[in-house]
This record gives sequence, C-alpha cells and structure tokens, in this order.
Amino acid sequence: MQTFNPDHYVIQAASQHNYQDFYQQELEHRRDLRYPPFVKLIRLEIRAVDAKAAEAAARAYASTLQGWIKSEGYRATHLVGPVPAYFTRIRGEFRWQILIKGPDPVRLVREHPPGQEWIVEVDPPVIL
Repeated sequence: MQTFNPDHYVIQAASQHNYQDFYQQELEHRRDLRYPPFVKLIRLEIRAVDAKAAEAAARAYASTLQGWIKSEGYRATHLVGPVPAYFTRIRGEFRWQILIKGPDPVRLVREHPPGQEWIVEVDPPVIL
C-alpha cells in the first residue's frame, strides 16, 4: 500500500491486521468530533440545475435552521455547512448539503421540514 502518511493509525492498524486498535482509535475520534454513534446525524441535500440557486436555497434553509436551533433551545445541536457536496455536480445538477449533529436532530427536522426538494438522510452511511 502506498501512502503519504504511513504513521496514520488507520494505515498502522491495517498493516498489522489489528482491527481492535483501529476500532478504539476510531471511536475516540468520533467521540471528539461528535459523530455517530455518540450523536445523531442528519444530512440534508439540495440539488438544482443552477449553481447559485442550489447555494441560495442551502444558505437560506441553514440560516432558518440556525434560528430555530437558538430560539427553541437545541443547545447541543450544531450545523455543519452549508457547503457544496464533495461531488458538487452530478448529472447536470449542483449539490449543496447541510449536516445537523445533535442528540435529536430528527425532532428538529420533523418540526420544521425542509420541503420536498430536499433529500433527507438520517444517520447517513456516507456524507459525500
């Protein structure tokens, strides 16, 4: 295996077939970064043919969400984004996403649904 970072814990664990070390390190990182299984995660994605329209919709909903988070006392809930999705354009559509991290982001989204044009994933396996 080639890598620019041979001392990284993932590479070290894989090279030694040491899944226990990988598991422990990964859990520590997930706890520190507030990722599942320590918090719930929702990924919201908006797509549009026009790049500016996708960005505007993502920014507007994120701003609205942030207002609800503050006004309704979701102290442990945080937004990541809005940001362009890793694969920004697929099949001619531009993609923007928002991550909601917290103990119960599902309740927030149920109380304030984003609209039919949004793709909502609860505890997504991939955030690309």
